[in-house]
Amino acid sequence: MQDFRDYYQILKVPAEATSEEIKKSFRRLARQYHPDLNPNDKVAEEKFKAIGEAYEVLSDPNKRSEYDQFSRYHQQKGSKRKSKGVPRPDERNYDQYGDFREFVDDLMGRDSRRVDTNDAFRPTSTKTARTIPRPVPKDVEARLTLPLEKAYSGGRERIRLEDGRSLEVDLPAGMMSNQRVRLKGLGINGGSLFLKITVAPHPIFVMEGYDVSYQLAVSPLEAVLGGAVEVPTLDGRVKMNLPPGLRSGQRLRLAGKGYPDENGEKGDQLVEIQIIAPKEITPEEKDIYEKLRSLSTFDPRED
Repeated sequence: MQDFRDYYQILKVPAEATSEEIKKSFRRLARQYHPDLNPNDKVAEEKFKAIGEAYEVLSDPNKRSEYDQFSRYHQQKGSKRKSKGVPRPDERNYDQYGDFREFVDDLMGRDSRRVDTNDAFRPTSTKTARTIPRPVPKDVEARLTLPLEKAYSGGRERIRLEDGRSLEVDLPAGMMSNQRVRLKGLGINGGSLFLKITVAPHPIFVMEGYDVSYQLAVSPLEAVLGGAVEVPTLDGRVKMNLPPGLRSGQRLRLAGKGYPDENGEKGDQLVEIQIIAPKEITPEEKDIYEKLRSLSTFDPRED
């Protein structure tokens, strides 16, 4: 059987390799020959496909056992000293397969052979009906780290799985850290893909439940007089009117500008005031500040 493939040799592991050793070698080889890292390289593409097929068989205990039995059959068939005795009870009759690919198609549940219905009812013909087992759906889980803006808005995202697949998926809006997102049909054999979400820390926004905290720097003049300023939010920049007499650490609230809950209702954005004094001022500004000091009756240490 010239088309026989040694899956252990393809994955560069011994026949007695453990599941963990097979998985480790598969990851290394999948990264090495991945099409994204080897564009327009047909040899690498074929190796990547062979690696994926070998791992799909050897990572499944039942498929691996069936493959090992077929390998023994293949070796005995190719040996000049093969036994003429009766096959072992635990081994199937592999003479029914015309080649190795036909065996793999059957093992994977994708047998493409068809019975000739014109011959099926001829008295001289004999047909053996075989039930092809359907592949068992298998759920898989992967971790996905997202920036806060992407977790907030959702939408299409390209992800790469440990089994070498690269997928473009539709993500829901309003995802939270430790949330599990189920994507039907994207697992193995039609199973589900579960993504465990991690929302990366943001440089200016901090999540407080469904509220979003943001520190707003204001000048001493803005703190005293108030006025209109622009504030960044997850929906973009908005105008906000500051009341006069602000204090550092004081929190103002932008209603409905926070994070959506499971019902789609948004929390608020909490704007924390940070009064920042200028490090350098012009002589004219210094004169004005000196005049204000001489006129001011406010004593922050009075109490």
